[in-house]
Amino acid sequence: MGPVRGYKKRRKIEKKVEPNASASGSSEEGSVDWWDAFSKRIAGLLSPSKGLDKFESVFKISRKTFNYICSLVKEHMMAKQANFMFTNNKPMSLYDQVAVALRRLSSGDSLITVADSFGTNHSTVSQVTWRFVEAMEERGLHHLQWPSTEQEMTDIKSKFEKIGGFPNCCGAIDTTHIMMLLPQSDPSNKVWLDYEKNHSMILQAIVDPDMRFRDIVSGWPGKMNDSSVLQSSSIFKLCEKGERLNGNKMKLSEGTELREYIVGDSGFPLFPWLVTPYQGKELSGSRAEFNKRHFDTRIVAPRALARLKEMWRIIQGVMWRPDKHRLPRIILVCCILHNIVIDMEDAVLDELPLSHHHDSIYRQEICESVDKTALVLREKLSLYLSGSLPP
Repeated sequence: MGPVRGYKKRRKIEKKVEPNASASGSSEEGSVDWWDAFSKRIAGLLSPSKGLDKFESVFKISRKTFNYICSLVKEHMMAKQANFMFTNNKPMSLYDQVAVALRRLSSGDSLITVADSFGTNHSTVSQVTWRFVEAMEERGLHHLQWPSTEQEMTDIKSKFEKIGGFPNCCGAIDTTHIMMLLPQSDPSNKVWLDYEKNHSMILQAIVDPDMRFRDIVSGWPGKMNDSSVLQSSSIFKLCEKGERLNGNKMKLSEGTELREYIVGDSGFPLFPWLVTPYQGKELSGSRAEFNKRHFDTRIVAPRALARLKEMWRIIQGVMWRPDKHRLPRIILVCCILHNIVIDMEDAVLDELPLSHHHDSIYRQEICESVDKTALVLREKLSLYLSGSLPP
């Protein structure tokens, strides 16, 4: 399967389900009743984390968010006939199926561990999780899209400017490795060996100031550098053709306009629409200040990726022999779930640590590729931020 691009609708998206919609025709009280019975089955998992109740400890989301996710996937998951059962021959309800899938994605535990915890078998966990992934792709993709209105982009720019002073900034970009344990005996797996000698798959993400994913690309082998992944993506082609980041320009000084852009670290090339930091240790005062403000602005991207891996741990550690064709779709759904938690203003977010360490064993890449026009624009932006650019 080719790379997954989060901003592009791969299927016709159904009508958006409102966040307060109920699942299975049940009220929220109905889901509470379901939880009372379900929690008795998984007593071994119930060890509340600080600040979280038992439900949130198991699923890493609130009951309100859980109910909304159930309402999203209900039609798709219940449309196909399937006799998913617990080992006591009790059939699985929609809530049961969503619970199993979310636990598998959020815990990162093996199929057997999840199955034993929930009183079912590993093949059922696998099938239920995949059905959930398909349902989320079909019904949840509207939670991961590029800003569609001028007002939405204006709000994003305003928030970024408040963070580090960067005007007209529309996003922050970063990449992370999803590590896999693949058989060394299979020659075809060599393509997945990265420069740290791990089997891995790349996830590239563009993030807004609220750490919401706005565009993702996954599926490329981990040995590809950030620049190569970017230049293989649709967003690169759209930006180069002037079809993305093509909104209102800002006047920096007489004769100098700043187009919409995103920010990224030194692993990315410098373009007029992708601003990277200055390299080197002995920097002038304005350039050093630029780099500090740049870091404060772009840090939302690694923080979002760190939180993604912390909440959806199936992609945090080393995945045991994953289906490499299905993995990009699992990554996409984890990103959708990440965004849903933000969109629902889930209080669970308040209890999560804020970190930017998501790829700690990988060293910082350095890209020497620069666009000459972008060099001039970056220098003028640096002077603008320091207050020394002539009007």
